[in-house]
Amino acid sequence: MNAHGALIELREPVLVGQALRMKNLATNEEMNCKVADINPGHATPAEVGVEFAEAWSRFWRVTFPPTDWSPHSPEAKRFASGPAAPTLVKK
Repeated sequence: MNAHGALIELREPVLVGQALRMKNLATNEEMNCKVADINPGHATPAEVGVEFAEAWSRFWRVTFPPTDWSPHSPEAKRFASGPAAPTLVKK
């Protein structure tokens, strides 16, 4: 999910280009969107890429980093890398 849409699992059959109305059940906000892509899957519901009619970063109620964000910026959390999974390095 992002400000432009999402990839969702959908059991209902849809067509690329079909208009849909997405509703955030937590906020009851609704957004017009269209089906951008369909990955039918085998035994699970199809993965459907939906694109919002207008970009709306607050629809999902998550904070996205600014466009100029970099993992090298001073505000970024610092992680150590190695053969194991990354671990947080405390200052």
